[in-house]
Amino acid sequence: MGLLAVGAGLAALTACTPEVSGPPSGTSASAVPSPTVPSPTVPSPTGSPTPTAARHTAPAPATGALPPSASLAKQHSLSDPRSPWVVVNKHRPLTPRQFVPPDLVQPAVQLATSGESALLNSTTAAAAARLFAAAAAGGVTLTLASGYRSFQSQTATYSGYVSSRGQAAADTASARPGFSEHQTGWAFDIGDGGGACSFQPCFAEQPAAVWVKANAYKYGFVVRYPWMLHETTGYYYEPWHLRYIGAEAAGDMAKRGILTVEEYFGLEPAPGYF
Repeated sequence: MGLLAVGAGLAALTACTPEVSGPPSGTSASAVPSPTVPSPTVPSPTGSPTPTAARHTAPAPATGALPPSASLAKQHSLSDPRSPWVVVNKHRPLTPRQFVPPDLVQPAVQLATSGESALLNSTTAAAAARLFAAAAAGGVTLTLASGYRSFQSQTATYSGYVSSRGQAAADTASARPGFSEHQTGWAFDIGDGGGACSFQPCFAEQPAAVWVKANAYKYGFVVRYPWMLHETTGYYYEPWHLRYIGAEAAGDMAKRGILTVEEYFGLEPAPGYF
């Protein structure tokens, strides 16, 4: 969700959208499977029918998973955008749609972006600093590739896609204004310190992606759009997109093998807009 890419075929693989006035040539845009044309067999991000490495394959979601543990169940709102548990997807827009986090700050991390996209809300920024420091201690360099995105920026991006491709196609390439996690300040995209495969399917193989997949929960983050769960989240696998929900909830999800916040909080899948 600020993005570089590898061609038109990649446009159907990502949920994050660059801050541009129209659909850039050769860039990866926020794409999702069409809600009206479900595919019984979804290609992997690498274009092959199955993952190319074991670490690409997420374990199956917990069967009959229960809501958060009792101690967490009523801790935070799922609809207030100031809550770390707010769930934003294609069925759940922000309220208000033009929400602006009141505490945007620039985190003390290595940046690969500038302007508003270098900002996060203060809680996420502090957690991100701890996450990045732990990764560095483990020999992995993370960069902040795209953070906050305002309603106005998302409007410009989405409108550019509509003008170029029509609304139906735009909805497979860009989040509608008011429906993007980036607007909350609770989510951001990472890059690898080596700069390889930014916002491309091959990012899943980079040290940054491998490390956060294994460790992000310790610092309160989840990989928001896991492998092969686009029918729940509305977006194909994005190993670069992290979402802060707090260390307790993220740890609880990891312990119980639950991979999406929709399942964890007992919400319906949101593969497409109503």
